[in-house]
Amino acid sequence: MACDLTRGRLLSCKDQIGGIVRVYFIDYGDLGDVTLVDDEITTLSGTFNAYQYDLKGTNSLETTITSSTENGTTFFEEVLTLSLPKLSKADNKELKLMAYGRPHVVVEDRNGNCMLAGLDHGMDVTGGTIATGTAFGDFAGYTLTLTGMEMTPANFISGAVAGNPFVTAAANATIVTGT
Repeated sequence: MACDLTRGRLLSCKDQIGGIVRVYFIDYGDLGDVTLVDDEITTLSGTFNAYQYDLKGTNSLETTITSSTENGTTFFEEVLTLSLPKLSKADNKELKLMAYGRPHVVVEDRNGNCMLAGLDHGMDVTGGTIATGTAFGDFAGYTLTLTGMEMTPANFISGAVAGNPFVTAAANATIVTGT
C-alpha cells in the first residue's frame, strides 16, 4: 500500500532554533515543471524572478494537517505570518499586487532549511495590517498573513544554501533584492 510507513524517528538533538530569516515571492505559474524526488524539490524548470524579503523578529510558517476518516481526505494548510517594519509608498504598491495575486513562496528558516509553500495552488494574502503605531516605540509597518492549501506540506528544496535556495534546483532563477 502506498501509505505504509517507511521509517522511525529518534529523539533528536536540541540544535534547532525557531523563526525565518527571509522569504522569496515568485509569481504564480512561473516555476515551470517541478521535479520531486522523495518529496524534495530537485528541479524547477521555469525562468522566474524570486523577490527576496529579508526578515527579523516575529515571522513564522505553520502547517496544519487536516485529515478526515469519513471523507478519505488529507490536506495541509500552510500559514505564513510576516512582520515588515517601516511604511513606504513602494511597499504599499507591491503588497497590493501581492494581495491581488497568489504567489509561490520559498521560506528560509534560521536553520538553513528552504521550503516551497504554495507549490500547486499558490498562497493567498488572507489578512494583514498597515499600521503607524501610537507611541514612539510602537511598530510602524506591515503585517501579512498568507494561506495556502496543498496536498503535501511545504517541500524542501535540494541543494539550497543560505541566501540562495535556487543554487542547485533552479538555474534560471533571478533573485531580486530590495533597496
